[in-house]
Amino acid sequence: MTILDEIVAQKRIEVEQRKAAISVSSLEQMPDFKRQALSARDAIQDLHSTGIIAEFKRKSPSRGIINDWADVAITTQGYVKAGAAVLSILTDEPFFGGTLADLQAARLANPETPILRKDFIIDRYQLLEAKAWGADLVLLIAACLTPEEVIELSLQAHDLSMQVLLEVHDEDELDRSLTHTIDLVGVNNRDLKTFTTSIETSLRLVERIPDTFAKITESGLHDADTMLTLFRAGFDGFLIGEAFMKTTDPANALASLVSQYVINNTLSI
Repeated sequence: MTILDEIVAQKRIEVEQRKAAISVSSLEQMPDFKRQALSARDAIQDLHSTGIIAEFKRKSPSRGIINDWADVAITTQGYVKAGAAVLSILTDEPFFGGTLADLQAARLANPETPILRKDFIIDRYQLLEAKAWGADLVLLIAACLTPEEVIELSLQAHDLSMQVLLEVHDEDELDRSLTHTIDLVGVNNRDLKTFTTSIETSLRLVERIPDTFAKITESGLHDADTMLTLFRAGFDGFLIGEAFMKTTDPANALASLVSQYVINNTLSI
């Protein structure tokens, strides 16, 4: 059993427990359920955008504890001030140390910034949770969903006015899961078997993604030169978390990266 298999198996148990604890009607009565979601795609593709999706992540199966002391509201506000176009909030607790309360705290602290609920979505109930707790965008991971499930869940997300980021790791996942019902395509540079990262994955797949989708590169992004290389290759956005969260001041780390990226981009023109 791979770590992804283990996570999904645990998620199925967790979702059933959550369904028993909080009814759909209760979720629909939460204040943010009626809020019109913000467009993450527009925020990323805006002419003046950094394209950065800045992530709040406490730990991961491959790295263990990354940052177990940062305050989600303070950190995400700092991210936005430093130039983040979109925020990503991990809400998986057993493997990543996140909660839906983190999502809510980020929403309250950043009412005008699109927010991604990053989790292992396998059930419509999780989409209702995402909407109720303040998300504008949800992640669908091709590696743990069938093509039919990607279509079904993405249509259900759209019905809730949320956008969809489809995450793929290779050509096979992209080819079988790409559908007009998603809005953004993310290429994860991390190999699920070895946990090593290589931007060659993104560089290899970018031309296979139609320009009708916003193109996002994920994992292994640590410096401005790498971002510039990927931007020139055709990517609109960059999902970055660990590079910021492993520092003592995640927001300052983002500000430094943005500053260097702008300088490098200007010098290259």
